[in-house]
Amino acid sequence: MRNKDQPFRFKRFSVEQEGCAMKINTDGVLLGAMASAIRPLRILDVGTGTGVIALMLAQRFPQARVEAVEIDPAAAHRAGHNFSASPFAARMALTGADIRTFRAAEPYDMVVSNPPFFSGDLKNPDLRKQLARHAEAGFFESLFAAISGLLTPDGVFWIIIPARQAAVLIEIAAEAGLFCCRRVRVRSDDSKPVIREILVFGYSATPVSTGDLSIYAAHQVYSAAYRALLGNFLLAL
Repeated sequence: MRNKDQPFRFKRFSVEQEGCAMKINTDGVLLGAMASAIRPLRILDVGTGTGVIALMLAQRFPQARVEAVEIDPAAAHRAGHNFSASPFAARMALTGADIRTFRAAEPYDMVVSNPPFFSGDLKNPDLRKQLARHAEAGFFESLFAAISGLLTPDGVFWIIIPARQAAVLIEIAAEAGLFCCRRVRVRSDDSKPVIREILVFGYSATPVSTGDLSIYAAHQVYSAAYRALLGNFLLAL
């Protein structure tokens, strides 16, 4: 069995995970492989954890400066080390801060987040109470208020969440002036229910495009779509 504190080696960089509460997971690598914008020059990863999403984005967008925010001191220290040890170090920066008090010198073309506060199975039927119990009251309203002040006019915000919270999050975002423009439904395989949604938000209220992604084509066999997304990153592909 793999020791989760061991370095996770990708094709072009490695990620130290020791001391980080949130280890590298499928949600994170999917977001890092899928998030995109039109020629992004400035990218922000909110709640970077180990820094893996920021590193993937730095690899994918060599013209971009990639910054990250992390509230947990231990994780921030580890992510900063991972950035410094990567081939992209000159274009990366980390701030140990709460996103609600973070101040940026310039707006971002793309902001991404794999929020750890969504981890686990939430049982309460009131979805807003579910969200509140994973953070203090009003956290998500504050999060989207912060994001809405960090984007360029054409900027986009990408987030991955459990599917059952998608509708509530879209409502919260709209209250902050951010509108969902894309939804990607993620399944383990074609026979399984949707377990995650990747949502994309921007300032314009436009028709929502939808898509589907299955991780596996058969038992322990990755789908062609998953292999295409992660082929430049994972050693196993």
